[in-house]
Amino acid sequence: MLVMSPSKSLQKLDLINTIQRLGVAYHFEREIEESLSYMYTHYEEWIGEVDGDDLHAIALCFRLLRQQGYHVSCDAFRKFTDDEGDFKKELVNDVHGMLSLYEASQYRVHDEEILDKALNFTITQLKLILPKLTDSRLAQQVSNALKFPIKDGIVRVETRKFISFYHENEVLLNFAKLDFNILQRFHKKELCEITRWWKELEIMKSLPYVRDRLTECYFWSLSVYFEPQYNVARKLLTKITYIITNIDDTYDIYGTLNELTLFTEAIERWNIDASEQLPLYMQIIYRNLLDVYNEIEKELANENKSFLVNYSIIEMKKATRVYFEEAKWYHEKKIPTMEQYVKNGIITGGLLLLASTFWLGIGEIATKDAFDWMATEPPILVAASLIGRLLNDLQSHEEEQKRGDVATAIECYMKEYNVTKEEAYMKIRNMIENYWKILNEEYLKLTGVIPRVLLMSIVNFTRTVEFLYKDEDAFTFSKNNLKDVISAMLVDPII
Repeated sequence: MLVMSPSKSLQKLDLINTIQRLGVAYHFEREIEESLSYMYTHYEEWIGEVDGDDLHAIALCFRLLRQQGYHVSCDAFRKFTDDEGDFKKELVNDVHGMLSLYEASQYRVHDEEILDKALNFTITQLKLILPKLTDSRLAQQVSNALKFPIKDGIVRVETRKFISFYHENEVLLNFAKLDFNILQRFHKKELCEITRWWKELEIMKSLPYVRDRLTECYFWSLSVYFEPQYNVARKLLTKITYIITNIDDTYDIYGTLNELTLFTEAIERWNIDASEQLPLYMQIIYRNLLDVYNEIEKELANENKSFLVNYSIIEMKKATRVYFEEAKWYHEKKIPTMEQYVKNGIITGGLLLLASTFWLGIGEIATKDAFDWMATEPPILVAASLIGRLLNDLQSHEEEQKRGDVATAIECYMKEYNVTKEEAYMKIRNMIENYWKILNEEYLKLTGVIPRVLLMSIVNFTRTVEFLYKDEDAFTFSKNNLKDVISAMLVDPII
């Protein structure tokens, strides 16, 4: 179908969009890249040829190219503005076009005022239009997009939703349903294998204070990459995420400062003998951690890549140092400056550690050069990690303050600038929006320099934290909405 469609046709763009949203694009990666590469080369020419009033076509082409890493100009949208630079009011009559413009504007970078205006315009108007829509499928699409735009959506979660209201091409729809169910069985088997490892740990018997979130950790790794070939990476990431959650809870709510000092020193030594100085419950965590890394080394030894494990170990040591610093803030009742908090947030956001772990299982494409680049803490990783840190703070800070946890970005900003909680919220949301623009910019700059599969792991991590912290801290309180989402992804097949 991709080959048969004319190279610059709207039909081909719509087909690519449908294939991506049905979750089967991984079967057609080469064809999609060839099609979009051709479209990028002829973009200005195509913009001149397309119907000047076809907002959907221009917005869809723009979004698909930026998603793929092609930095195309947003000037094409100027034809839809009036003499004052505002979007024309008659556009509200084109709901499909408005929805496409809304999705396209999510990929804006700095100094793209027209896309900032497009986002504000489409959000306002789509919210007004939504109650008046008589097409139930279109209304469902608009409602879902307003909450989870494509930029923020977890592929498997959004695939399931899109399948539920897509009806145009029955052959493609049936293929997507079959593919979803096959992958679901594969993922379920994968989770069963990890669960056997978890049962042997008997964590809840020895560490009853920690969040026992194995399935949620697997959901997180599945959200980074769901394709079958990344099964080793998912297993490694799930185990490390589970262990780091145990460690995080120990620093946050359980360990004394003396115990945490010993544990931090033991992590620095990275030797099983170092566990002898630890309390019994910390010995269990420490040994579990080293066991997982030993397992990773054995996994990579066959490829002569076990030396890459050191990159993840370095990030683990950095993480525990920062956890310890925050524990000292808590015990000293210190509220740090925003600069101090953000500096630590680059690490506590988790992406540097998780990416250095996930990449270990991703195959030959994760080279030493790629790990060296990651170790420099490049802007895309910093932005993604801080998005995660700040989103977490927005949703969890009240609960954390009730239990006497360390100050979050909210408290830090309120104290330093003597503002209300509402003003701090607004500032943090603006910071998140700015970091998203940085992430989008860096993704466009790095496409073709860093393998796209590695860049997309960063993007998908960020999508996952957007999802988990959209309305609540769904990772900590997963028995609420997240339980149903996980069931849809891992338990209930599409009939």
